[in-house]
Amino acid sequence: MSIKISVTVNGVKHHDRVEPRLLLVHYLRDVLRLTGTHVGCDTSSCGACTIHVNGKAAKSCTLLAVQADKTKIITIEGLAEDDMMHPLQEAFKECHGLQCGFCTPGMIMTAADLLQHNSKPTEEEIRAALKGNYCRCTGYHNIVKSVQYAAAKMKAAKKPKKEVVL
Repeated sequence: MSIKISVTVNGVKHHDRVEPRLLLVHYLRDVLRLTGTHVGCDTSSCGACTIHVNGKAAKSCTLLAVQADKTKIITIEGLAEDDMMHPLQEAFKECHGLQCGFCTPGMIMTAADLLQHNSKPTEEEIRAALKGNYCRCTGYHNIVKSVQYAAAKMKAAKKPKKEVVL
């Protein structure tokens, strides 16, 4: 038995029939071929599968694809705009916030959720927001620096430019 679902992923509407037990992470990876969302633990412990569902961070290994029916989903592939990296993606590159890269998509998606609600988080707030994401390589120091870098860049981009009158 399969169930018809309709989801918008990264701005593209998809209509598919899925098995009722199919996890959302597997729908994204295996059906839509969006492999940036990683499968780490299947128990919601590691955060590698974090995406945004209707504007909020969610671990896609804890949701069934049928639960995502009629939702808007953003994955790491949908974070960039017009072939320009999102400030968080740029920050992880510039501040060496990644090593092996396995946790990076989940870290970035979690941090993007944080920055939607808090444009200037403290180090403690960043660490608290990322507590559900595991990184086995970096020790988190450069991940925190990356989020701070992105927050500053995003805040500067929102400042209105002063008009110069000649």
